[in-house]
Amino acid sequence: MSDKIIESYRQSKNIYNDVLTQGKWWSRLYIKLFWDGVDDNDIAKEVLQYIPDDFNGKLLDVPVGTAVFTYCKYAGMRNADITCLDYSLDMLEQAKEKFEECGIENITALQGDVGALPFADETFDIVLSMNGFHAFPDKQKSYEETSRVLKKGGKFIACFYIQGRSKVTDWLVGRILAKKGWFTPPFETVSSLKKRLEKEYRIKNFHVRGSIVWFCAVKK
Repeated sequence: MSDKIIESYRQSKNIYNDVLTQGKWWSRLYIKLFWDGVDDNDIAKEVLQYIPDDFNGKLLDVPVGTAVFTYCKYAGMRNADITCLDYSLDMLEQAKEKFEECGIENITALQGDVGALPFADETFDIVLSMNGFHAFPDKQKSYEETSRVLKKGGKFIACFYIQGRSKVTDWLVGRILAKKGWFTPPFETVSSLKKRLEKEYRIKNFHVRGSIVWFCAVKK
């Protein structure tokens, strides 16, 4: 990961949650103007439905971010063994605060790089990646590593930005968000992502809304 990415997320740590959850009037306007009004709250709910509430296996969440969408889900998953990893210490500290406030004790929170995951092969039953792959600088390595640590028959669950669905969104990403370090090219399209996934996974669910894709795929 680059210093530019670290700095970009450090600068945004106080507005990150509001942007994603549309908690302020300006964030709702931003989503409406540049993201076709797509509600990340709704997408997060659908993504997290792929994880059973009574899940009792090993789950890797990368990047955990501030855990704004996941901490409530994790609070009910008392029998799961959850590992949350993020490259940004600023984001990770906010996530840890949420876990502590909820009394969640079955989570290990680590600073680390998705391109060099510190886990053995086939460690996890689920790898969850929300809003991560459009930011990861070495996407090939990121896909390889998330697949490596996932067990055969395990679930790869993710959501992120895809290119080619909205000229306005693509302009925003290319001209502003990528230059600031929040997003990193190259970006997937619907066809490129499906082609990539089908090499290693059986796609169980695949949905696109605006410029956001989310899916659940099972490792072959």
